[in-house]
Amino acid sequence: MTPVLRLQGWVFCGLALAFVVASLVGARLAPLHELLVAGALISLLGMPHGAFDVVFARKLFGVVDFQGWVLFSLLYVGLSAAVVGFWFVAPTPFLCAFLLCSALHFGGDLAAGASTFARCWYGGAVIVLPALWHGPELQRLLGLVAGPASAAFVVSVLSQMAAPWLAASALACVLQARTSRLAASELATLTALSLAAPPLLAFTVYFCAMHSPRHILRTLASLPGVEVRNALALALWPTLAALSALSALAVIGGMPSNKSMDAWVMQLVFVGLAALTLPHMVLLERARRVGMPAHR
Repeated sequence: MTPVLRLQGWVFCGLALAFVVASLVGARLAPLHELLVAGALISLLGMPHGAFDVVFARKLFGVVDFQGWVLFSLLYVGLSAAVVGFWFVAPTPFLCAFLLCSALHFGGDLAAGASTFARCWYGGAVIVLPALWHGPELQRLLGLVAGPASAAFVVSVLSQMAAPWLAASALACVLQARTSRLAASELATLTALSLAAPPLLAFTVYFCAMHSPRHILRTLASLPGVEVRNALALALWPTLAALSALSALAVIGGMPSNKSMDAWVMQLVFVGLAALTLPHMVLLERARRVGMPAHR
């Protein structure tokens, strides 16, 4: 693990603990302000890490010319559109699939050398553990995305999982501390953050301070020095395109008259995030199978 990645891990731990303390003393924004700030941070700092998928596409499939990029873009957007359609027609299965895929995906973030056992509990911490102390708020937020009935079902399941998940996470921290102090610390601080902080705040801190920067730093670390600048330039275009599309949808499309502001923002951000997660995971899994550095 490079010194930069180790530093990023310790910075995340410190930041997460600061938000744990702030949450325990009751410091937080008003719900709508919290949602707007979280949506902006996730969009600006979290989602752009997926733009580095173009680096994997170039290496995996030899995409270099205009025709190749058009075909890759159409496939990527097509998978994303299928996710949005799935959300529209089947919100409960969509929500279950999104949370499960996210947990599997997040498990790869843990520091190098972490055991599979630790990765398992780490990946689902920010999804499962908020149900232990913040069940009603978690249900409200998920209800904004997939409807009250879907949220009630999902949160009831997560609530039953939360206490065993916490116990297993504590055991994993103890076992992991024997081989990797950083991995154990990352698991411990994410566990504490997911328990203490409001669900949306916990997810935003994790996604923007751990998941996104770790993916970017690992991708850049896997490249020869001469390719890093090219990779950054290559990733700039899909980042600008995604942010422009999101902004256009928000400004030009406007908020539907039958939706509240908080429901509109949650759906815009998290359905969009889910739509990008599927092609992102497919590409990284392909990279992992052929031995390219991806998330682990």
